[in-house]
Order: sequence, then structure tokens, then C-alpha cells
Amino acid sequence: MLKEDDQDPRPWDVLESRHLIQRPWLTVRQDRVRLPNGAIIDDYNILEYPDWVNVVPITPDGRVVLIRQYRHGSRRVHYELPAGVVDATDADLEQTARRELLEETGHGGGEWSRLTTLSANPGTHTNLSHTFLARGVVPLGEPAPEETEEIRVHAVGLDELREILASGGVLQALHAAPLYRYLLTLGE
Repeated sequence: MLKEDDQDPRPWDVLESRHLIQRPWLTVRQDRVRLPNGAIIDDYNILEYPDWVNVVPITPDGRVVLIRQYRHGSRRVHYELPAGVVDATDADLEQTARRELLEETGHGGGEWSRLTTLSANPGTHTNLSHTFLARGVVPLGEPAPEETEEIRVHAVGLDELREILASGGVLQALHAAPLYRYLLTLGE
């Protein structure tokens, strides 16, 4: 792991901070900052989100459980990982990930471990996306997606996963990166 040293860039000083928008799914904060070189930026905008979780779920026979759903921002249907927002009342990240997997796919159980933690954009986003690897998941019931979700569940083999990734079938970068990382853990 890389270590910090005296040559690392220094943090910016926040001179003033105010919220421009505060909505359940969008909070925009505007900071007035001073850079280490003395320059002032009067309107540096930050997106504040709660943390997110994703799951790379693997069945006992080695298939990866993906979902497909419509995303209005891109106006397209994509493959994704089961994922969701960490609620302020959630006990811990793994429990949140287990809940999302069960809700979106009906799968659960298995052996769980942390796979990776990423940022959508550390320059403008306050939150992190935490991905868990869940090996040996099995169907436990029917999916129970939220009212705003229309989800289709697909369990794919590794060759099909590689094709999906290579063709751009996983558009969400915070979902594609953990899938590539999973393939790296297999030595591929």
C-alpha cells in the first residue's frame, strides 16, 4: 500500500460552506476554499450522498448473479450488481448489502467478505461505494424490489460475464470495477 509522505499535496482550507440544494436524493454543497498555493475558489460544488453498497454474488456452481434494470439517467437498460443506499439506521455495511441482495434477487446466505471500496468521484462526491463478495449464495425466496424498481435477475457464467463486460453491458463504473476485480481474484 502506498504511504503518505512529506511530498503529498496538502488539503484545501474551507473558508465558507453552504447548501444549495438539500433533497433526499440530491444534496449540493458549495464551498469557498483556499488552495495551498493561496488561490481562492469561490464556488467549488460538492455532491453529498450517503454511502452505497454492492454485492458480487456467486452461486455454489460459480455463476454470478446480476440484475438488469432501466436507469433513467442513461435512458437504457443495463446489467448491474445488486446494490443500494446505506440508510442512517442500518447496523453495518454488510447487513445493508445482505438486505439489498435479498430484496433485489431473492438470494442470500453464503460466505461474505469485503472486495473493494471505491469513490464515484473523490473530487466532487462525499460518499464511498463498498462492495462485498458473497460466495455460495442461494435462492431464499422471491425478489421484493422497491416500488421504483423493475428488475430482472440473471445468473451468468464467467464466459458470459466477460462478454457482458467487454461489450459495455455494465455501464455503471462502480459495478464494472468490482466485477473486474473479482475476475482478477480468479487469476484472469
